[in-house]
Amino acid sequence: MPAETLSGFLMILLMIAFFYFFLIRPENKKKKEAAAMRESLKVGDQITTIGGVVGTICAIKEETIVVETGADRVRIEFTKWAISSKGTQADQNATAQEKKDKKEK
Repeated sequence: MPAETLSGFLMILLMIAFFYFFLIRPENKKKKEAAAMRESLKVGDQITTIGGVVGTICAIKEETIVVETGADRVRIEFTKWAISSKGTQADQNATAQEKKDKKEK
């Protein structure tokens, strides 16, 4: 019986370790990176929101960011958590393609 109990306990520990290293830890790392990116934003940066709105930051408040979109200079205020990435989607695609090309060489 003690060997069965020990192996059962070991399996539970292995499952917990698996979930931590493959699910929990990477998610926490992504959250920290996103928070750092949002804190590093400054006026003039190009951003993309979680809704796909692309614009330039024209003002930063404590919990919100004012974004100017397009040539018509429409200003929209977003909460900081709604910013998904710095730069436009086209910039990110170009960067990803460059990294892929370097790996292939």
